[in-house]
Amino acid sequence: MPRRRLTVLAATLGLSALALTACSGGSTAANPDAGSDLGLISGGTLTVATEGTYRPFSYHEGAGELTGFDVEIAKAVADKLGLQVKFQETQWDAIFAGLDAGRFDVIANQVSINPERQEKYTFSSPYTVSRGVIVTTDSDNAISSFADLSGKTTAQSLTSNWYELATSSGAQVEAVEGWAQAVALLKQGRVDATVNDQLTYLDYEKTNSPTGLKIAATTEDSSESAFAFKKGQDKLADAVDGALDELRADGTLATISDKYFGADVTK
Repeated sequence: MPRRRLTVLAATLGLSALALTACSGGSTAANPDAGSDLGLISGGTLTVATEGTYRPFSYHEGAGELTGFDVEIAKAVADKLGLQVKFQETQWDAIFAGLDAGRFDVIANQVSINPERQEKYTFSSPYTVSRGVIVTTDSDNAISSFADLSGKTTAQSLTSNWYELATSSGAQVEAVEGWAQAVALLKQGRVDATVNDQLTYLDYEKTNSPTGLKIAATTEDSSESAFAFKKGQDKLADAVDGALDELRADGTLATISDKYFGADVTK
């Protein structure tokens, strides 16, 4: 049964009930038994786990403060909920273990929703929607669908899902280490295309435009990313959903998305 949407009002959140003494170790991790009947958080601070090294979603510009697409959305959500926000930078390999241990309340790090994760964690509604894309040069009109990859050469990392999609579409694959090398081969005319995530292309285009590249085709299936919570944190997830609804309606999500991608990838 879908979780009910909550109207994001200070009274609804019962912020007075959230004014609890923080743990002695300084953690504000979620505690459903802390006294709030919404099962939100202690101390009025939302502790958010993120990598801090994952541009453009969560990163530092030089020696500057933490910033990025996911970081700005998390800040906007906390502001809607009338909460302070504290970011805890954590390596991806340890991020779910930290959530399980209660070291933070939520993960904001482009966590894609899949059945395996849904069995273990509670998710908010998606705030990022992306698809796989074929990227070619602007002048190439020979590829307009995945079927057109048959007999063509694409540049792919051999360990990525995009490698599997390219080969299943009939492409010959030139092995590369990542996006930057794939783009270099494509611009040099040594491959016909590369298959990758739409967000990767949009970020590259936003940062380097004009690039001389284009999206030639898009997958029908999409990948959705959301905030991840410990199982049972439905009330906190409901409150976050309500905040996301308001941020979507007032244009905040679209504005943040346009800043990083030049397009609205939040719906």
